[in-house]
Amino acid sequence: MLNDKKRFETEVIHSGYDSKKYEGSLAPPLFQTSTYTFDQAAQGERRFAGDEEGYIYSRLGNPTVKILEDRMTAIEQGGGALAFGSGMAAVSAVLFYLLKSGDHVVCSKGVYGCTFGLLEMMEEKFAITHEFADLSSKESMKKSILPNTACIYVETPINPTMELIDLEMVCSVASEMDIPVVVDNTFCSPYLQNPLKMGADFVLHSATKYIGGHGDVIGGLLVAKSAEVIGEIRMTTQKDIGGIMSPFDAWLLLRGLKTLAVRLDRHCDNAEKIADYLKQHSLVRNIYFPGDKDHPSYEISRKQMNRPGGLISFNINGTKEMAQAFMDELKLVKIAVSLGDAETLIQHPATMTHSVVPEETRKGMGITDTLLRLSVGLESWEDIKDDLEQAFSKIEESAPLIIESK
Repeated sequence: MLNDKKRFETEVIHSGYDSKKYEGSLAPPLFQTSTYTFDQAAQGERRFAGDEEGYIYSRLGNPTVKILEDRMTAIEQGGGALAFGSGMAAVSAVLFYLLKSGDHVVCSKGVYGCTFGLLEMMEEKFAITHEFADLSSKESMKKSILPNTACIYVETPINPTMELIDLEMVCSVASEMDIPVVVDNTFCSPYLQNPLKMGADFVLHSATKYIGGHGDVIGGLLVAKSAEVIGEIRMTTQKDIGGIMSPFDAWLLLRGLKTLAVRLDRHCDNAEKIADYLKQHSLVRNIYFPGDKDHPSYEISRKQMNRPGGLISFNINGTKEMAQAFMDELKLVKIAVSLGDAETLIQHPATMTHSVVPEETRKGMGITDTLLRLSVGLESWEDIKDDLEQAFSKIEESAPLIIESK
């Protein structure tokens, strides 16, 4: 529809869809069908043989899902995209595509708890080993790369410690050694960070988060630099393993994408103000927020992120029991493990998202028992602050009783 390159805010609304092809419908239609008819038997034969383009079965392709995939390709500036039933389905698909028995994966120091669980399962069942490596310099990174290293898997910002990885540096080293780089871009979305532009080969998202933005859909998205590779994954892991996205979920994500830019701006505005508030509070030992000038990766954030994002992690200046009691006192802020929703959410990584990670490994990632992760929502920032303040006040009053009761 748009032949000339448009700015992000325009692409995220228009890319991949031409209303003239769909009876002038302003909103992309929902193709809620499992299969497609052929004009003749020979047409079905040609399509199954790959000699003719066209839809066959919705596990292999669906018009509503394709609009979403084309839009994600445009805004991540890739060669092609695939939509999946969950973020973990996207993670699984790209790793199964890249790896075989006996391979080795270099990972950023921390990853999402379920990604950790998948890597552990792949090691146990398929002898695919992994290492949580220091990716802070070329020298430390090269020390972790083995002759059988087949993939570098990066989260940045890392969940939940908010540590950043210099993507240009990592991709430069990986390119020299001909190793593909996969980047989980969930915490940023394409609005704040574009890993493919910095040299990555794959970028993936839990679309459940900022891309959906409303807490009402589960989905995953994978974008690759190469359209050919996306075609291979579609006809291997996606077709055969079948972790596909439903047409209705794709329709919901297309609706969410239209407001991604304006939502992220509000998330970022609120997070910057809440981070300033938390940093000054006596019950907060330290905060982890890329927009904080004291953050170790602040300069990296300025180089590769358009804005610092909407997530803040912080340590309660006390005990695990105090951290959990603080959460229980919150009224407006909800206890939930997702992020990127309109509502402000808080969770305790050590016992929730990263509970599958063994304690020693978890602490090595920086995930302590007093660490909390706050996904700052779209509410008035003053109301978020007021809710945090009243919870802090109650904890200050009852801290000795909380510790004694445990």
